[in-house]
Amino acid sequence: MIIGYLGFFMMLIGFIILIPLVVLIFDPSEIKDAYFWIIPGVSSLILGYLMSQTLKGRKAEKLERHQDAVLLVSIWILAIFISSFPLFLSGDYTFSESIFEATSGYSTTGLSVVDVTNASKMLLLYRSIMQFIGGIGLVLVLTSAISDKYGMRLYHAEGHNDKLLPNLARSARLILSLYSLYIVLGVIAYTAFGMSFFDAINHSIASLSTGGFSTRLESIGYYASFPIEIITMILMLLGSTNMIIHLMIFKGKFKKAMQHIEMRLFLWVTILFIGLLWVTISRAYDLFSLRQALFQYVSAITTTGFQTVPSFNALPSIFNFGVIILMIVGGQAGSTSGGIKQYRVGLMFKELYWNIRDRLSHQRTIHTYDIFKFGKKTDIEPEDLYYNHSFIMIYMMALVIGTSIFMLYGHSLEASLFEFSSSLGTVGLSIGIIGTQTPAVLLWTSTIGMFLGRLEFFVVIIAFSSMVLKITKKKVL
Repeated sequence: MIIGYLGFFMMLIGFIILIPLVVLIFDPSEIKDAYFWIIPGVSSLILGYLMSQTLKGRKAEKLERHQDAVLLVSIWILAIFISSFPLFLSGDYTFSESIFEATSGYSTTGLSVVDVTNASKMLLLYRSIMQFIGGIGLVLVLTSAISDKYGMRLYHAEGHNDKLLPNLARSARLILSLYSLYIVLGVIAYTAFGMSFFDAINHSIASLSTGGFSTRLESIGYYASFPIEIITMILMLLGSTNMIIHLMIFKGKFKKAMQHIEMRLFLWVTILFIGLLWVTISRAYDLFSLRQALFQYVSAITTTGFQTVPSFNALPSIFNFGVIILMIVGGQAGSTSGGIKQYRVGLMFKELYWNIRDRLSHQRTIHTYDIFKFGKKTDIEPEDLYYNHSFIMIYMMALVIGTSIFMLYGHSLEASLFEFSSSLGTVGLSIGIIGTQTPAVLLWTSTIGMFLGRLEFFVVIIAFSSMVLKITKKKVL
């Protein structure tokens, strides 16, 4: 059954790989590179079709316990592996670099080993397409095209909590429609302020998916345009906001949307960090320091990775430390952004408040433990807090391990923490370690960090644990 399901996703991956060939309509000179995409794309379509035939004539079955995790992790590994072939076949990138770039795309990170000044338009568009699909989610994209039969568990396992309509497929189509609308509006706005049509498409996708791949070496800073920076910030904020909040605002429930725990946390973090970044960046740049501080704040908290400052190495350590904290916090749950997520951080602070309140109160006083979630008071169970503790602990452990590996290669604590926070939080900001000369060990460290950060640890742990237990024929505890 899993092989059959994987077949459908392989056909989706094959179709994704072939999309960049549309560039040939506008620039036939790139026909010489077409086979880089045709070979893996067509092969994936054919093999996927053959695998899907194993389900022919069989009654639709529900996934058994832990099979959803195994299937989801298999889908993502296959997508990254197959999608790395266009880069590898070009001969310009090693296997490690190709896997790294594909992982960065699907995880919407934006760290890159591609020299965008010499890259083909097909490759630049291909990277943006991977970020769009990865941000929305491979499961959601296929669900929107087929049906609910793959199950809500698989949908949630990918990190979604945004079932907007009773029917999952209709929810997926609504989300795709809204994201597509935002991208079109972004392209129109970008071109209106002087950006080329091709650049506008790529930057609109990268901003909304909170991915950060740019067609320019200097990122958004290349344009030196305040209107373009404003458009980018709006798209980044839209991409990092839970889709349920989008729907609430469209329905005129603005007040309830602003009561949501993540919206409140975002406002407090904004007030605290904009001032901090503004003061510290003013020490390095005399002009437009508030403008740059605002842009880098939005880029970091939304885990997008665009930048307008020439280099983070030239900035004070306190500025970089502030950016690291923002990258760790991340955007909202159920969005395209990464990091720990504002919901978990908000719940952590609420629990801290509850503990202090309970210790100061009379022993016989009964308190409630609730938060505002999507405009409604929601009770918090002990299990919710246990899961929150576990996730944050695993995240910080992974951060320490990854940072230590970077330090083993001679990089400072600040640089190592900055770079791996960016990988694990699927951000894409770089202090200069990741590039074409980066050792393979550090590329794979970042690749694993991006993968774990996008799928949020537990589903990966469950998948590999269940496979090991299956092989060893031991029972799950």
